[in-house]
Amino acid sequence: MTPDPEPGDDLLGRVLLSRVAEPGDAVVGRWLREFGIDTVVRRLRRGTETLPGVGAKRWEGLRSRAALADPARDLATARAAGVRFLCPGDGEWPGQLDDLGDARPVGLWVRGPADLRMWALRSVALVGARACTEYGAHMAATVACGLAERGWVVVSGGAYGVDGAAHRGALGAGGATVAVLACGVDRPYPRGHTQLINRIAEQGLVIGELPPGEHPTPSRFVVRNRVIAALTRGTVVVEAAHRSGSLVTARAARRLGRHTMGVPGPATSALSAGVHELLRGEAELVTDAAEVVELVGAMGELAPERRGPVLPRDLLRPMARDVLAALPGTRAAPPAEIARAARTTEDDAIARLYELRSLGWVERHGDGWKLTRQAMISARASPSPG
Repeated sequence: MTPDPEPGDDLLGRVLLSRVAEPGDAVVGRWLREFGIDTVVRRLRRGTETLPGVGAKRWEGLRSRAALADPARDLATARAAGVRFLCPGDGEWPGQLDDLGDARPVGLWVRGPADLRMWALRSVALVGARACTEYGAHMAATVACGLAERGWVVVSGGAYGVDGAAHRGALGAGGATVAVLACGVDRPYPRGHTQLINRIAEQGLVIGELPPGEHPTPSRFVVRNRVIAALTRGTVVVEAAHRSGSLVTARAARRLGRHTMGVPGPATSALSAGVHELLRGEAELVTDAAEVVELVGAMGELAPERRGPVLPRDLLRPMARDVLAALPGTRAAPPAEIARAARTTEDDAIARLYELRSLGWVERHGDGWKLTRQAMISARASPSPG
């Protein structure tokens, strides 16, 4: 057995626990809160007294892993790979991770030059399907690019599909991005994203809870998502089927009081079905970066007002529009009939008709008035007010 960390050596103790406990283990988190790091490490390494909340079989499993752990070697391996370890309470530790309570990471392995705490203060998670459509990849990259251009950090999981598109969108805009991995940060996963994750480590940050060399498992992907949710101001789901892991991230964000957002897709798309379910009850609909920032940003960071095109008819005064709408579409009508339909006097209707004639909307036929050909074409092209 390697020597025990010295009492009071919080760093080595937490490095050891990152090797012993699985990420998100709330029982271990409770031990740390109730007994402190020194007691937990001593009992795991020496086995003289058990800790509460676990059975004998699990206790022996934890003890066997603790016996083999070598935190000094893990730190040396990490430093050689340009990786540092953060403990809760360190200057670079993001305080919002404390919202996870006993499921808070015992520590974080960080690869990259930026300050994680500062970046996390203005960050948004962008997650979604691995097997995304071209639409999903386009929307993820576009939203990420827009966020980066507005000075926001894009956080995702480094996976294929939406995650990769989000990271590339942020990098392409010269912006900041963070990849949260479900394995050791010295071992890029998926292998097909090795180049992308190495680029993120050079320009941004790659972080994770697992020590060097650890591999991902399905359960580790699931618990990793709580870190993405807690780290950021809000989570945007771009594409997700009903059983997508990105929905776990969104619901974790909701439980933590973060903003939860979804980008809608085609109603017939199974890959958007999970997003649509979120949008029906627990998420805000967003279509671009401006709408995301309106929710997660400071007061006054509003998305532009969305309006259709201004049509020539919109420029008419209200009474003139009423008179124009009162003319029959296929025949000439006398002023009295037009006035009744427009709910005005005949004199006022005649005045408005002459005004409309000067603008090319109507023409006079004997004692009656009729829409011009241009006005009829405009009426057919314009949507009805309802």
